[in-house]
Amino acid sequence: MANYKDIIIIGGGAAGFFAAINIAKENPERSVTILERGKEGLQKVKISGGGRCNVTHAEFMPSELVLNYPRGEKELLGPFHSFMTGDTIAWFEERGVDLKIEEDGRMFPVSNSSQTIIDCFISEAKMYNVEVLYNHSVKTLDARATDFIVQTSQGELTCNKLVIATGSNPKIWKILNDLGHTIVPPVPSLFTFDIKDKRIKDIPGVVAKNVEVKVLGTDLVSEGPLLITHVGMSAPAILKLSAFGAVEFADLNYNFKIEINFIKQDTESCLNHIKALKYTLAKKSVIKSAQFDLPKRLWKQLVLAAGISNSERWADINKQQLEGLADQLTKAVFNVTGKSTFKEEFVTAGGVDLKEVNFKTFESKRIPNLYFAGEVINVDAVTGGFNFQNAWTGAYIVSQSITKT
Repeated sequence: MANYKDIIIIGGGAAGFFAAINIAKENPERSVTILERGKEGLQKVKISGGGRCNVTHAEFMPSELVLNYPRGEKELLGPFHSFMTGDTIAWFEERGVDLKIEEDGRMFPVSNSSQTIIDCFISEAKMYNVEVLYNHSVKTLDARATDFIVQTSQGELTCNKLVIATGSNPKIWKILNDLGHTIVPPVPSLFTFDIKDKRIKDIPGVVAKNVEVKVLGTDLVSEGPLLITHVGMSAPAILKLSAFGAVEFADLNYNFKIEINFIKQDTESCLNHIKALKYTLAKKSVIKSAQFDLPKRLWKQLVLAAGISNSERWADINKQQLEGLADQLTKAVFNVTGKSTFKEEFVTAGGVDLKEVNFKTFESKRIPNLYFAGEVINVDAVTGGFNFQNAWTGAYIVSQSITKT
């Protein structure tokens, strides 16, 4: 049959290309075809990391790596023992793509260009005779006893083994649901918080290096740097919360309260520290004497919020003002009123229910010879290269599973 392919991969993104290349390399006698709905593939690779492509993260212990996955932590432990960060680095280095580690652990190509990764994939796909069919949008899937019939915008194809690597694609989820898979409803993950508050209104760009953020009324808490933006707050302390709280925040319609400890000290210790300043800095202006290594502009806003004026000196402030300042520093409450997408990196929680995937092979437990790679399943991660590592690991294990059958 002219339209028969041994293996079809739906989705020409990171997971799709990685699966196709590794399958084709190990199975030169079998035809491997990628179906991509767009006129070009690897679009998320292109824009990732501000166009530099955050390939993975320098975390080399599976038990530590899984902690970055709000959904998938338990399920990915075994797969990460099979194909891990170090394997990713080696895979790219063997193909002439050297990676570097940045201070925060993120790993990028030394070239600082995502095009390096794209060129590597395109070149490898050609070398191993992977067929890439662009502008092929999948309309329907039919799982037969021995094969799959894939109806696309360009006609019908048949294959023996099928890999779904479409990321967060509602149309494909609907098709998989019709085939009998449970789809966990998708909600946004990795977003910044919209906050209207006079304490932060005039200080966008200010970074507090290490804060603790709690979501009131929940068990959600995170730590790390916090960035004040034109619309609210961002940076790891917020992004981690957005990922781990993705489902709860959607249920709350993105309206909730957070409590921030800007100095990561308890209120009593903070109060004792600033009480002592009444004497040691008695004649100095409170607003101009930033403490706890806080940015001056943030300190000023918290001082004003505590009811201390521009002109007051440390000697002048009373017990109530001191307590107010300690509260602002250690348990400042802010109202979150919405969310904004974090840069271009839109990530979704949701997808194929993890109970329906065999994580030794990434094969469907419902439909034989159907495999998944990447974010089509209900796995997502915090920012920092972790979503790509999930894609590489799943795609590689799929390639090994298909090679053995």
